[in-house]
Amino acid sequence: MAEHIELLAPAGDMERLRMSLAYGADAVYLAGTDFGMRSFAGNFTPEELKQAVALCHSRGVAVHVTCNTMPRNGEIARMPEWLSYLQELGVDAAILADVGVLSLLKKHAPKLKAHISTQASVSNYQAAAAWYELGASRVILARELSLDEIREIRAKTPRELEIEAFVHGAMCVSYSGRCLLSNYMTGRDANRGACAQPCRYQYALVEEKRPGEYFPIGEDAGGAYIMNSKDMCMIDHIPELIDAGLDSLKIEGRAKSAYYAAVVTGAYRHAIDAALAGQPLEPVWRDEVEKVSHRPYSTGFYFGEPGQHTSHSRYVRDWQIMAVVTSCAPDGTALCELRNKLSAGDELELVGPGLKPVPVTVEGLTDGDGLPIPEARKPQMPFYLKLPVQAPPLSLLRRKAVGL
Repeated sequence: MAEHIELLAPAGDMERLRMSLAYGADAVYLAGTDFGMRSFAGNFTPEELKQAVALCHSRGVAVHVTCNTMPRNGEIARMPEWLSYLQELGVDAAILADVGVLSLLKKHAPKLKAHISTQASVSNYQAAAAWYELGASRVILARELSLDEIREIRAKTPRELEIEAFVHGAMCVSYSGRCLLSNYMTGRDANRGACAQPCRYQYALVEEKRPGEYFPIGEDAGGAYIMNSKDMCMIDHIPELIDAGLDSLKIEGRAKSAYYAAVVTGAYRHAIDAALAGQPLEPVWRDEVEKVSHRPYSTGFYFGEPGQHTSHSRYVRDWQIMAVVTSCAPDGTALCELRNKLSAGDELELVGPGLKPVPVTVEGLTDGDGLPIPEARKPQMPFYLKLPVQAPPLSLLRRKAVGL
């Protein structure tokens, strides 16, 4: 088994970046304000990007910047300046899908590694080898591939070519994200970062002479739902992914919450470390991926087609983040920042970087000035409470959600 495999985590903005770093990412992927596939993720201004690169490199974490939209003529003209800026900042790699962008990178930012996006739908060893010959150092495989196909690609491509694959998160109904539905239905171009996710709407048929009457589509015993995909979760199969020859395991979710980035990154950190040590994953860490917002899980296409989820199109949201720990004294007195209202006596759960979930009863609640308060109400307000253990910075207080 390999001695190391990269855990690549999402960073939609600076808060999510800090969470991914704290919870164990080896590398992060993020975007500037242009050319990325998640226009609504928050993203990084040029100055923020500079700060992000410095922060990551101070911790030995690589930074991959997405440039994987399909640029039009007016957009491609701005690309050389952007690629040059990324190289100047010391960004480790640019994620791209367009062969024209690759040619510009080789000309204007030759020190910047080229990672070929899943948007390029690399589905066979010949395509992977061709990108390598054009100057790419890594390919991010299409999400439609099985483990057997990945093994074959690894066996028939140069070992110097790194291979990355998604292992957790949302799955597009379209082919590796190359989708026209959003543009057609809402005017928001999925291939230029503005997907409205129409594949996750609930649909019914309407007969043209019966307006207002909605009919389900009969398909099987579970019901009939159009374009209703499950989320991917491969946390139970890390050893198989490593044995297949992958170099990087990628978590989807730049547009998801800081809580998601923290908890999922932490769970996969423990899963990878356990696999490399030849140990089984402790169930407590496996349970963590169930405590973030998600749709019902599947193993994607790794072991066959994932099928449809046919009971509903809603996300599972069983847990709610209440506060983030800023600092904590050895006696458990913690300075926190509020996310949702909490009161004395509330039953919460504490989880943090390397910290297994710990039950917490809210007590010793005071405001930022140390004055006793019965509850904390204002979002972002600083407050103190007593924890049963000393918690690392960026630990999270959460509770079982009610009515979500």
